[in-house]
Amino acid sequence: LLAPTEMSSPSLKTGAYILIGVGALTMLMGFLGCLGAVNEIRCLLGLYFTCLMIILLAQIAAALVIYFQKETLKVELSGIVVDLIENYDPLDEDKRNLQDAWDYVQTQIACCGWTGPKEWENNEILRNKSNTEYPCSCSNRSKDLMEGRGFCNLEDPLNGTATYADWPVHEQGCMDGVEEWLKDNLGIILGVCTGVAVIELLGMILSISLCKNIHSEDYTKVPKS
Repeated sequence: LLAPTEMSSPSLKTGAYILIGVGALTMLMGFLGCLGAVNEIRCLLGLYFTCLMIILLAQIAAALVIYFQKETLKVELSGIVVDLIENYDPLDEDKRNLQDAWDYVQTQIACCGWTGPKEWENNEILRNKSNTEYPCSCSNRSKDLMEGRGFCNLEDPLNGTATYADWPVHEQGCMDGVEEWLKDNLGIILGVCTGVAVIELLGMILSISLCKNIHSEDYTKVPKS
C-alpha cells in the first residue's frame, strides 16, 4: 500500500495550507472587525483592513499559481489518482474518505479513471479476479450507481480474462470530464470570485471610512488652548 506521503504533492500541500491559513485568518478578522466597529477602536479596524488586504493578495497569488502551474498540477494530480486507482480497496478503512471522494467524482462527472477506464485494469483486486468485476462508480447502469462504491460483478461472466472493454462503464476519463466541467461553469466560477473580491474591497473601504470618522471625532474632542 502507498505511504501517506505518496498520496500528496508539494503543490497540493501548499494549497491546503494556504486554505487553512486563510480560513483561520478570516475567523480572526471577522471577530476583530466587529469588535473594532462596535467599540470604535482604530487599531482593530486597521488590523481588519490589513487582514482583508492580505487575504485578497493571497487569493490573487493563488489564482496566478494555478494559472501558470496548471500543467505541473495536472501531472502531480495524475500521479496521485493513478496510484489511488491501482491500490483501491473497498475494505481499507484507512483510505475510506479518499476512495469515497474519488467514487463521488466518477459518479457525478460520469467518468472512469483519470485518462480512461483502462487504468482500472491495473488494480490489484480486479487483476486477481481476472477483471470479472469493475468499479461501481464507473458504471453507466443506474442499479450499480446505487451501490456507489466498491466493485460490481459482470452479469454475464466471460470465459477467461475480461478487459475494460467488457465492462458497462463510461469511456471518458475524469481528466477530460473535469476540464469540460470547468469550461461549462467558468462564468459562474469567475462571477463568484469577482463577487468575493468586491465584498472584500467594500470591507476595506468601510474600515478606512470608520477609521477616518473616529479620527475626526477624536480631533474635535481635543480642547483648544
